[in-house]
Formats: sequence, structure tokens, C-alpha cells
Amino acid sequence: MRIPFPTATLAAALVTAALASAQAQTSDTPAGSNAAGTPAPAATAHVDASGPVAAKPATLSDDLRPKFVAQAPQDMVSSKLVGLSVTNGANETIGQIADLVLDEKQQVKAWVVGVGGFLGIGAKNVAIDPSALKVSRGDNDSLKATIDTTKDQLRAAPEYIYLGKEKPKDAQPTTPARQP
Repeated sequence: MRIPFPTATLAAALVTAALASAQAQTSDTPAGSNAAGTPAPAATAHVDASGPVAAKPATLSDDLRPKFVAQAPQDMVSSKLVGLSVTNGANETIGQIADLVLDEKQQVKAWVVGVGGFLGIGAKNVAIDPSALKVSRGDNDSLKATIDTTKDQLRAAPEYIYLGKEKPKDAQPTTPARQP
């Protein structure tokens, strides 16, 4: 395949111009001088009311930096608490921790315990004050949750309903459609 002479000449001229431009940018002129070798004018710290003002880059002060912690042997993590069986004084399993509610100060406001049902089906959640449910370490560092109540008392407690999951007050129960 032959390249026509005018196209080859044009390509050679473009390559030569690009190389000359690159060499001019890497000349041996000292920093702060222009191409003629004379010192460039110093930048002035002129502040114009309509223009941007140079500032230091934003940095975090030491009191704003995140602090990192390691887990201590006595610490309890929520992943080990959710699903933990709740027993009463008679050592009967009366529920299971389903969730925990934190207040605006990140303190436990309530333990949400699932009661009733079978294998989680038909269970109802109740919110228990943290002072009523004791979570402690048992033998071989296993966690244990105990409460001084009965399963019937928990079943009679008001159901804990998550915000946004409330049933409308005027909602009618739906019945399955009959087939003819």
C-alpha cells in the first residue's frame, strides 16, 4: 500500500512540529524565568473583591479525626446479641432478642424481643426496657439474657411496631378472592 506524497509530507511536518514544541518545553531555562532567560515577574498577592482568595487546604484538626477502638474481652457486639435466647428465672426460654433500639445518645433504649410463634412464624415483637433485661457472660464466655417475667406476660405486652410499618387505622383485613 502506497501513501500519497502530500499525506506523507503533511504527517512528517506534524511530527516535526510536535517534537520541536516538546523540546521547547524542556529547555534548560531556570525555574522562575521565561524562554528568553529573564526572570518572570513575581506573582502578586493582589486581592480582588470579586475574585477568589487563596486559602490553605482544608485539613482535620486532631480533635476532629476519627478515633478507632479495639474490642475488649468484656465488650458485647450486636451481631452476637441478636438471636440470643431470653430465659426467665426458671431457666425457661421465653423469647429471642430480635433487635435493639438506640436513643439519640446511642444508648440502648429498648431490647426488642420476639415472643410466641414457632420458628419465628407468628412471633410478635415487644420492646423491653434495658433495666429489665440482663445480658451477661455465662460459662466459657457465652452470652446469656435473662428477665424476671413469664412467657404469658410477654405475650400480653403491647406489640412493638417499627416506624413506617404501622398498619393504617382504617385498613380492612383482606380476604382471598373466590374463584367461580
